[in-house]
Amino acid sequence: MKNAKTSYRLAVAVALGTVLFLAFGIAALGIIGDGGRADRTYLAVFAVLVVGTIVARLRPRGMAFALAATAVTQVLVAVAALASGLPDSEGASVADILMLTVMYAGLFGLSGWLFWRSAQQSGVTAASRA
Repeated sequence: MKNAKTSYRLAVAVALGTVLFLAFGIAALGIIGDGGRADRTYLAVFAVLVVGTIVARLRPRGMAFALAATAVTQVLVAVAALASGLPDSEGASVADILMLTVMYAGLFGLSGWLFWRSAQQSGVTAASRA
């Protein structure tokens, strides 16, 4: 990526693609078993992303932190689901939940890294604002 604008656009594309992919996974396929009530816990991931985006006001550095928080929330939701025994009651595979969590969190993390790279390329750092 040669400039900040390219990194930013790619970061937005990865984030939107991941959100759509996660929404499809929740609604149509189900992450925990065949979907339903257990998958609604993943709405917390969307909530963190929306709040983070509003707070960041779409600035690259803030979006990097918002996407990092989103990735962490993705992992925490999966850990909570596994700890509460949902896979046993919903007929879900623990391996499937872990693999999907790593994939989604990784994609959110990739987007966050691209936003961070965009901020670095554009020279927006804490030192330059002081």
